[in-house]
Amino acid sequence: MTRLHRFFALLAANLLLAAALAACVPTKPDVMSPTVTPSTPGGLDTATDKWSLWANGAQLRGANIYQRRIHPEFDGTEFLGPGPFGPPYTQADFDNLAALGANYVNISGPGLFTAEPPYVVDDEAVANLDRLLEMAADADLFAVITFRTGPGRSEFAILGPADWLPDGYIIETVWTDEAARLAWAEMWRFTAERYRDNPIVVGYDLMCEPNSNASLDIWDPETFYADYAGTGYDWNAWYPHLVSAIRQVDSSTPILVGGNSYSDIAWLPYLHPVDDPRIVYTFHQYSPHEYTHQEPPELTRAYPGYFDTDYDDHPETFDRAWLENLLAIAADFQSTRHVVLAVNEYGLERWEPGGAEYVRDEMALFEQYGWNYAVWQWHASWPPLAEGDNNFNFLFGPDPADLAEVPNALLDALISAWARNTVRPSNVGKWEP
Repeated sequence: MTRLHRFFALLAANLLLAAALAACVPTKPDVMSPTVTPSTPGGLDTATDKWSLWANGAQLRGANIYQRRIHPEFDGTEFLGPGPFGPPYTQADFDNLAALGANYVNISGPGLFTAEPPYVVDDEAVANLDRLLEMAADADLFAVITFRTGPGRSEFAILGPADWLPDGYIIETVWTDEAARLAWAEMWRFTAERYRDNPIVVGYDLMCEPNSNASLDIWDPETFYADYAGTGYDWNAWYPHLVSAIRQVDSSTPILVGGNSYSDIAWLPYLHPVDDPRIVYTFHQYSPHEYTHQEPPELTRAYPGYFDTDYDDHPETFDRAWLENLLAIAADFQSTRHVVLAVNEYGLERWEPGGAEYVRDEMALFEQYGWNYAVWQWHASWPPLAEGDNNFNFLFGPDPADLAEVPNALLDALISAWARNTVRPSNVGKWEP
């Protein structure tokens, strides 16, 4: 996860989680029973549709890749590659992910329209996505397209303020500019029309981590919606228009929707479902940040452990029961709203004590609730990246000094989960419209 959440964002999110967890019972909540259809040994009907990959229990287990536009004026041309987008992924990167057992990749990258007006097709972004999808197909991986940027929203609106970032690179006018929101819908219509017949594209993720509340510095959902419901800041008020734009040209590809505040689980109950039979609601799971984002050498919190997980100055037992109570928020949303869920980002920095057990317990709960899931992050093998961006590179093991692949427990936990995968594009047979 390459964004820099400010302290107050983490504080507010954890306070919300503390309140939500206090209301949860540490038992498995009732969840929607999936409709199971007769299947081949590959896990799906020989004549099936993409929706069954999401609605019939956990079937997609994989990883996120990440790219952004390169700005040579401060990025240079080495660290992230020569551009226009980086880091550069190769066919071997996709093949290696598939060889470890993953069967899908969440492509978390730039949208296909420019962030600044006039909002027009970005031909370089189109060519880049075409190339990534071609490599995923050659590796026999399913793919979800996730847009981090688009009209009125730049990459740095997600990453947040940074001392090294020049003025003018944070663009987040999408929340105040109706023209940008209309163009965002047109971007998705364009995208769906282009990829609706691509057999590996099994989902359109409308926006990576909506975060209008961050631009307002409001971290309590009740306060936020009391003041901004129905405005451009309200994701609920206009994401349905993106769904409608897609459905004008593509009636069947599943659409993924995360909630506000960076798709934090505490804000999931405030997400309003739409009347569409093929929507997957998502959240991103990095809680508690006090554990998952510790930087060496101060690795004082462990899993399982006992520490203040929510900034209330009182320690809690942090273990599988804690995780189950947390995920009960999402499971309750699923059962009461009768919707399908997925976790299209989760993970932790690679050196966290007990990280393998933490991720193993998380994935077991995802399986229990029938949610597809994609870990953050599958890194490109671009050599300069290893030294400068490796916090989430689970190939490198728990020693911060290791900058090359080593056997490690976290990787073993992921491989063990991915071994459950039985379905791939090559064995689903014929897609039905």
